Amino acid sequence: MADALIGGPSLPQERKLVTSIPGPKSQEIIARKSAAVAAGVGAALPVSIVAAGGGVMVDADGNSLIDLGSGIAVTGVGNSAPRVVEAVTAQVQQFTHTCFTVTPYEGYIQVAEKLNELTPGDHEKRSALFNSGAEAVENAIKIARHYTKKNGVVVFDHAYHGRTNLTMGMTAKNMPYKDGFGPFAPEVYRVPTSYPFRDGLTGAEAAEVALTQIEKQVGAANLAAIIIEPIQGEGGFIAPAEGFLPALQEWATANGVVFILDEVQTGFARTGDLFAANHEGVVPDLVTTAKGIAGGLPLSAVTGRAEIMDSAHAGGLGGTYTGSPISCAAALATIETYEQENLSERAREIGAIIEEFFTELQKNDDRIGDIRGRGAMQAIELVESGSKKPAAALTGAIAKQAGEQGVILLTCGTYGNVIRFLPPLAISDELLREGLQIVADALAAN
Repeated sequence: MADALIGGPSLPQERKLVTSIPGPKSQEIIARKSAAVAAGVGAALPVSIVAAGGGVMVDADGNSLIDLGSGIAVTGVGNSAPRVVEAVTAQVQQFTHTCFTVTPYEGYIQVAEKLNELTPGDHEKRSALFNSGAEAVENAIKIARHYTKKNGVVVFDHAYHGRTNLTMGMTAKNMPYKDGFGPFAPEVYRVPTSYPFRDGLTGAEAAEVALTQIEKQVGAANLAAIIIEPIQGEGGFIAPAEGFLPALQEWATANGVVFILDEVQTGFARTGDLFAANHEGVVPDLVTTAKGIAGGLPLSAVTGRAEIMDSAHAGGLGGTYTGSPISCAAALATIETYEQENLSERAREIGAIIEEFFTELQKNDDRIGDIRGRGAMQAIELVESGSKKPAAALTGAIAKQAGEQGVILLTCGTYGNVIRFLPPLAISDELLREGLQIVADALAAN
């Protein structure tokens, strides 16, 4: 590949197909994957990426693909964002690892200071850093249980919290996340969520249903934490009705239950605000973050009220790689990029384009049952014409056809019938609109 195409920012921002997708080089590499990588590690689009930046990815055959997935909401600032590349390069030249719990370094502390400043609420906070979203969620539950001296955890229908044993038990969807991997950790209780398209309830009504079930089937005296995604991700980009989250928070506070927001997918400008909690002024006791925090490097965090976070004994939190110095350098540069380039506003612009595009399309196609989301976290739920019956086969066909036309597209939802849009916030309007049109063409063809 020409030198001009190496490195994210220099990539031409265009869709370009020079072979069928997947092309011969990608097919060869993916064949090696089948021989070397465990079968349980799947791939949504069988191509091999060699460069990425802005709103495109380039595969081994030279095809330039429109990225509408951001590595599942990770590369909001784009792949190879200049500040991130510079910061990571400088850190690698200094040192790659010490283990923060053996010999600390300033980068970890700077990230914690920034999270304490930026996350919802003006109370005194502490942060602890980890590697993945699931690890952050698991540690948030550990902290809540240690603080409250109680065991029960409430989660919600359609929730996704991770793939560890505890977080699998907290996750709602069986396939592919849980099937055959049990038994799961005990003391996890599931209650109904707010799903406006399907339940027709106001936020207050949906909260009453959920809280009544908690009180009758679990009991506040047994409950350490309530944890919820402010917009459910893998469950279908379900945005609860207004008032649902504040009602949960109010009840938790009144009953001595730690209220945790899982902002792993919604955090860091994705929804048009730095955190999705801010849309309704919700202030969680603890918040988990990951994905968009470090421009593509593995990092996650739990941030929360100082008295809760400090309740765990010394040595109770940590891990060999938690708060890697390289990831911390990337996080500081990534957060600077969100702030300096006003990417929350950019997320709102992207969301408006997507919503307008599919609202117009919906006028003549009732298979688009619902259009929902916030900012650059948008989705369409597809149904069979004239009903609300999930159209999973249609959804899969559209994603496959879009991939063949050079658009990286993700699906989700408990029923497998939701197309989610998570473009990098660095994508251009022109590239975004081209990608959306290819999705629309695929819908029309099916």
